[in-house]
Amino acid sequence: MDASATRTEAAPTFRDAVPADVADLVALVESAYRGDASRAGWTTEADILEGQRTDPEGVRAIVDATDSTLLVVEREGRIIACCQLEHRGDSAYFGMFAVRPELQGAGLGKLIIAEAERRVRDAWGAGEMQMTVISAREELIAWYERRGYRRTGKTSPFPYGDERFGIPQRDDLEFELLVKAL
Repeated sequence: MDASATRTEAAPTFRDAVPADVADLVALVESAYRGDASRAGWTTEADILEGQRTDPEGVRAIVDATDSTLLVVEREGRIIACCQLEHRGDSAYFGMFAVRPELQGAGLGKLIIAEAERRVRDAWGAGEMQMTVISAREELIAWYERRGYRRTGKTSPFPYGDERFGIPQRDDLEFELLVKAL
């Protein structure tokens, strides 16, 4: 029997990001959402947005904030995913979710979101998780709905003209609020 056929992946570990992680986290987020590299996964935004998804200043601000954390997911010492968790009173915000494109579709995302929900319940007593998703991302919204999130119909405008969030390739982008009771 081929030894590689029986090898199992090490379980991922979770920790809060530190300033030394910023460059690796920016690279991870960019690879999951922008450019040709992102097309290896299914969460790419390359067809609707060009340019950057984030930058070192934005990631550093999350890492340094007192009311949020950037949860780092590692396997065998290598960063493979991340997500932002922000304390907002009785609720928490979930954002900047990125999984290495070649690892998408294998169940890792489900594990990470479950850990994120557990952490905000236990650490902050959050009764609800909130997130915003570009409403044109129907496949991604459907994935979140299968995880128990519901569409609220509440939208907010996409920040057209602010290239820190990317360069839109269409004029109908907006964010929709999704929520889940914890």
